[in-house]
Order: sequence, then structure tokens, then C-alpha cells
Amino acid sequence: MAQSESASRDFVGRSEAGPAQPTQAGAPALYIESNGFADAFDHRPFGFSHNLHTLDLFRFDYLLGLGQKYAAAPRDYFVAAAAATAATQFESVPHGQCAVEEALKRIDSAAVRVLLKRPENHDPRFRQLLDTLFEQVMALRGGLQGERVLRLESAVFVTSASSITPCHFDPEIAFFAQIEGRKNYHVFAPASMSEAELESFYRRGIVSIAQVDLLTRNPKHESVYPLRPGDGHHQPQNSPHWVETGAERSISYSFVFETDVSRARNRTRACNYFLRRAGIKPAPPGARPTADAAKAAAMRVMIPVRRRLTNLATKLRKA
Repeated sequence: MAQSESASRDFVGRSEAGPAQPTQAGAPALYIESNGFADAFDHRPFGFSHNLHTLDLFRFDYLLGLGQKYAAAPRDYFVAAAAATAATQFESVPHGQCAVEEALKRIDSAAVRVLLKRPENHDPRFRQLLDTLFEQVMALRGGLQGERVLRLESAVFVTSASSITPCHFDPEIAFFAQIEGRKNYHVFAPASMSEAELESFYRRGIVSIAQVDLLTRNPKHESVYPLRPGDGHHQPQNSPHWVETGAERSISYSFVFETDVSRARNRTRACNYFLRRAGIKPAPPGARPTADAAKAAAMRVMIPVRRRLTNLATKLRKA
């Protein structure tokens, strides 16, 4: 795939001098330069460095123990095979073939992708890590600026060598850190998504993986981060991305969040979907704040009603 000019080791905003906010010696830290952070945050990807790869809670034996705690929480993990190509349909890749503990034991002998969701709910050390890192990011941003956090969670990715995660986007703001092994992380700026594409996803009012047609993305919007342990990058909401691991096992960590403001923007796009279907050309979020608020308020009522009607129709069809 063609790469943009920023596809080399483009770590814009990376600070070699240390973190932009004070941390105790040896404490978990993201080393992000404060200059330009406000302009880039949730608008365009940028790279940074970190020290998370030095923490013992990311050792493979520690993660094996963590995986055992997931046995009673099947909704908190995802096990899948590697995709054939980056353009493969995300949901078409075989998944759920085994439990998480078995998958982790196969990681060096088979093409397996393991996602441990919300480790902070299973291990207090991950809760402390999540809270520490989120506090650092908010300090760089200048606080929540009146927004309210509705969802804050993390994930650990353990992936076999030479494996591909197909192209998709996530409805959340993310900070991603490479812990072990190497990864080529291909990420597109949110501007690569059309409003019509985003509206079609957000009309469902869900928080899940969103399929993206990779072949229609503009390569000018693409950045490629060749991540090594100690490297990371910021991924804005609605940034299509796909990932390929190197010749060895990979361990990565990310944390994501949504606020009441980002959720309202999602509902505005959901309303725009129905307006567009009615033959109206709606203004994108941000163009008319008063109208945005009215749209978001309308969908706050409409989305739950549509869900209940859909569930009812499903039950009636099965009756």
C-alpha cells in the first residue's frame, strides 16, 4: 500500500527530554511534548515515547496469570485468527475458537490475536496504571474543560508473529503503546472518513468495531508507525487503522475514553443520517452548535426506542 510522506518514523511531538508533566522516578509515563498537543489532540495522529515496556505487569508470565482471571468473563476478551489481508472484512475472520488461556499458550505456535478487555476490572495494578496515564493526558490537555468522562477503559493486545488485524475504526479517543516485539501500525486521519460513512455507523448508537473499506481510503491521509517497545501514538476518534506484527510475538497496551461531548457529537451524526435519508443535506457536527444540541437531544430519545423496537421485532420473528 502507498505510504504518505509521514510514513517514516514520524514522532511529531515526541519529547526526548522526558514527560511534559512531572512523574516520580520509575513511575509509568507517556513522554509527550506539550507544544502542539492541544491542536493535534483528537484531530490527527502523532507519536510519542513511554516507559510502560519496563513494567513487570506486562511480562508474558504475568499476562498468563491475568488471562486465567478472564475464564469467568467471556465478554471481556476476544480471540481471533490473523486476517489474510488488511482489507479483509473484520467480522469474517475466524474467532472464538478457544478460551483466552489456551490462546495465550498458542501465541508462539499459531496465528492468534488475543484482546484482553478492561484489565483494570481484573487486576488493581492495571486500574492504577489506567488512572495514572489518563491523569497525565488530561494534564497536557488542561483538564477535562467542562466535559464529563462517560467511559474510560484499557486493553492488552497479545498477538502472534506476522499477523494482520484488518482495517477498522473505533468510536473512541485512544493512546496506544507498544510493549514487546514490533508492529507496523497504519493509521488514517479522521478526515479520511466521509460524514455519510460516520453517520451510517453512529445511527446504531453502539460502541463497537466499525468496518472500513480500506481500498477507498486516500493514502494522503495515512501515517505508518513502525513501533518498537517504548514507542506509542495517539489515535483520534474515527481514525481507520490496520496493524501487522513483525517476526516475533507482540504485546501492546492502549487506553480509550469517551466524554459526554464526544457522545453528543456521535448522536448528532446519527440524526444527520436520518435527515440525509429524508433528502436534507445536514450540516456536519460543529458547524451549527445550537442545531447540534437539538439533534443530539432528539437522538438521545430515539436511539433507545429504535433498539427496543428492533429487539421486539426479533422476538416476534422467532415466535
